Amino acid sequence: MRTKAKKKLLLVTAAFFTGFLVVTIKLSYVMIAQADKYLSLARNLHQRDREIKAPRGSIYDRNGVKIASNKAVYSISVIYSQVTDREKVIKVLSENLKIKESLIRKKVYKNSVREKIKSNVEKDIADCIRKFKLDGVKVDEDYKRVYPYNNLASKVLGFTGGDNQGIIGLEVFYDRYLKGKPGRIRTLTDGSGIEIDGAYEEREEPVAGGDLYISLDVNLQNYAVQACKKVKKEKKAKQVSMILMNPQNGEIYAMVNVPEYDLNDPFSLSAKKRKANSKKQQEYLNKKWRNSCLNDTYEPGSVFKIVTATAGLESSKVSVNDYFNCPGFRIVEDRKIRCHKVGGHGSETFKEGVMNSCNPVFMDVGARVGVDGMYQTFRQLGLFEETGIDLPGEASSIMHQKKNVGAVELATMSFGQSIQITPLQLLRAVSAVINGGKLITPHFGRYVQKQDGTRLKAFFYSVKEGVIKKQTSETMKELLEAVVSDGSGRNCRMDGFSIGGKTATSEKLPRGNGKYISSFLGFAKADNPAIIGIVLIDEPHGTYYGGTIAAPVMRSVFQTALPYMGIYKEYTPDKKEP
Repeated sequence: MRTKAKKKLLLVTAAFFTGFLVVTIKLSYVMIAQADKYLSLARNLHQRDREIKAPRGSIYDRNGVKIASNKAVYSISVIYSQVTDREKVIKVLSENLKIKESLIRKKVYKNSVREKIKSNVEKDIADCIRKFKLDGVKVDEDYKRVYPYNNLASKVLGFTGGDNQGIIGLEVFYDRYLKGKPGRIRTLTDGSGIEIDGAYEEREEPVAGGDLYISLDVNLQNYAVQACKKVKKEKKAKQVSMILMNPQNGEIYAMVNVPEYDLNDPFSLSAKKRKANSKKQQEYLNKKWRNSCLNDTYEPGSVFKIVTATAGLESSKVSVNDYFNCPGFRIVEDRKIRCHKVGGHGSETFKEGVMNSCNPVFMDVGARVGVDGMYQTFRQLGLFEETGIDLPGEASSIMHQKKNVGAVELATMSFGQSIQITPLQLLRAVSAVINGGKLITPHFGRYVQKQDGTRLKAFFYSVKEGVIKKQTSETMKELLEAVVSDGSGRNCRMDGFSIGGKTATSEKLPRGNGKYISSFLGFAKADNPAIIGIVLIDEPHGTYYGGTIAAPVMRSVFQTALPYMGIYKEYTPDKKEP
């Protein structure tokens, strides 16, 4: 019996000791290994965090002009557990914030940690609310995005939402650099969750966003806007767009879509449109914000003959002095495809065909090059891909599948019909034609800089070298200079300056609707291009030929832009360039 008793005692002692050991180990683990975890949990029971907004980085043009910045505003919120006089809070906030009492009452009586009443409150109103010293009402510093130039480059810059995050344009593309890191204020509370007056506060300061420096030039943008507004009014056009770019590296100096919208009031609609349902209103806004230079495709028309001519020269299927005959049309299978000159141009060289923008000449060139050769050139010039611009929503080209291209499709493609590309894709392709064969990436972003002036990030963009031969590029520059000096683009001619370019008049689909897009693409100086531009006039009234109404618009911009950029006359009218 004694032996059994001893065994039981031993077992009980061992079990007790084991349990004690387990509890000790567990307690040691909790107190040492998990000390930080439980300290954090304890703090969270008696601490409350309030976010401090970080100022968003500014945006500067290439000359250091600020085109997007911040304005100090305030955010008003209520903490349910701290409000002592709810009806007074409702009345004061309603009167000062101009919000219905019923809406504020729902938030004031909502049993939650924190309810935001209104953001972007002006300083004078915030100061007035502070004077009432309302328990449970918090007035916190916030920031509102402001645009000093209102509608300048609106469809490029984009805007931010109520939370100060980018929504469209450069604001959303570079949001991760611009938005910064919010700070926070941590305060002590009692068991009821009420902040203890005079208690210790932990404050983590916000980190401001980086400043974005872009290639856009405010002055060049303004020159382009003025020219576009003028022709839009004169021709009662639906829209006028323009891009100015450096063809050597892809830096965009200006991108215009008239009409633009007010960046400081981007959601405004006309009284008539405000009566529509919410879905329709959103459609109106999306259309208003749309950047046609890269979000929309169109049939480029005769400007696309630059690509066809490049394909002919690159494949050695045509030379400058080859002769062609234009009777005013070509019969292609069962189609009679006409030249813009009804009586035809007669016998002409390839150079003269380019200068005259003669459809039969380019149909013949396309036939010589063939489908494979044409599509190879399209690919080399980046027409089957997006340009890679640092803006969201870029559209892709619309092309026939190669297997579906017959003689008629090949003929119409050769002078810019039955295909659709964006204006930016076309500008990029032609840049490669005139810069010696470099396929550049159009872009705005140059670098991001911290508030202390140190460089945070420099942006680099891909360049494909040798997409066409340098000799092809030299020949094309000479041909396109001849178009302006003595051909269909003579309305862009400027005495003393060597300018190259090409006109176009594109009929909008469906055919026969009487609606056109008149355009002109030009560059200067012709032998060493420093700037390339394209202007598109959508649905002009009256005369609609690109050479007549679009070429003068580009000339008016070049007349101001070239001297501004340090590009001066190379010769005088009485002493022509050798």
